[in-house]
Amino acid sequence: MGHIIIENLKKEFIDRRRASRTKGNSNRFGARVIILDGIDLEFDEGEMVCVLGPSGCGKSTMLRIIAGFDPPTSGNVLIGGKKISGPSSDNIFVFQHSGLLPWMTVWQNVELGLRNMKDNEEKKEQIQEYIDMVELEEFEDHYPYQLSGGMQRRAELARALAVNPEMLIMDEPFSGLDFLTHMKMREEVVNMHQFIGKTILVVTHDIDDALVMGDRVIVMSKRPSKVKMDRKLDFPHPRNYEKEPDLGKLRDELFLMLGVSYAV
Repeated sequence: MGHIIIENLKKEFIDRRRASRTKGNSNRFGARVIILDGIDLEFDEGEMVCVLGPSGCGKSTMLRIIAGFDPPTSGNVLIGGKKISGPSSDNIFVFQHSGLLPWMTVWQNVELGLRNMKDNEEKKEQIQEYIDMVELEEFEDHYPYQLSGGMQRRAELARALAVNPEMLIMDEPFSGLDFLTHMKMREEVVNMHQFIGKTILVVTHDIDDALVMGDRVIVMSKRPSKVKMDRKLDFPHPRNYEKEPDLGKLRDELFLMLGVSYAV
């Protein structure tokens, strides 16, 4: 049995823009829109799972439900055998846009993850350890506006890791980054995962990111969304789809599955 179990997960909402003005019509409050339509998945502890799918299919919604931020319409999410009923410090969500507190330095942002630690000397050592882990030494006293986009993302990772969560959930973690920073951050996440061994769930639109990083790739359909593919990636790191024929074939398959007739 998996560490994370998703059972017949469904999510819908009412689109009030499509409400009928006809008296007595049952849809006068809006049309019912189904986002997730019976999702069944299991994830093992320590896996890095990358979730792909077209825009608006419910990828981020599913991760927010797993994190406890949104309730499902029906179905269950269990982590370690316990039903998720709300957010937990065991499951940290790294949002698509910067979540750093702008009035705090890098050091102070990371310190938030250790705010309950009583031993000040040990706390200082751990803060510095996490800052060093994401290569932000010498930037401890900088504020977010003084950092590049990639450095801000690394600071967010350091703060998330400082909590020592059981699971790290990342929603489009590389969006808005320039090409080289994107590549460096992708490598950083892979190295970090191999080092800490925690469960990591990543929503991405980038097929190459999923193939380079993931232990497993989930592909979701257009809404009402179902699972179209659930594939384990038994390829050693570092990965190169140009030198690994089977990985290259899977890349072509994913492009076709997501509506692109050729890989670039």
